[in-house]
Amino acid sequence: MTIDSGVQEVTPGVLRWRCRRGMRELDLLLSRWLDRSWEGAGADSRAAFLRILEATDPQLADWLLHGQRPDDQPIATLLDEIISRRS
Repeated sequence: MTIDSGVQEVTPGVLRWRCRRGMRELDLLLSRWLDRSWEGAGADSRAAFLRILEATDPQLADWLLHGQRPDDQPIATLLDEIISRRS
């Protein structure tokens, strides 16, 4: 089974694996969004999530844990959504 992300096709297992990071906090934030929002997300949100997954762990920590924001507005918007759904 594959999921058409609007950018590329990825399997659920590949997405789950790509959510695994070197910091548990990042794992939880990314995995929660994947579990709760991926299925209902539009192509733009899915594309932004795939770009987020390409970031380095230090960059993700800055964005998700330290309040920094990228210049890329779709990514910044999705990061705000991910952070707002922490629990």
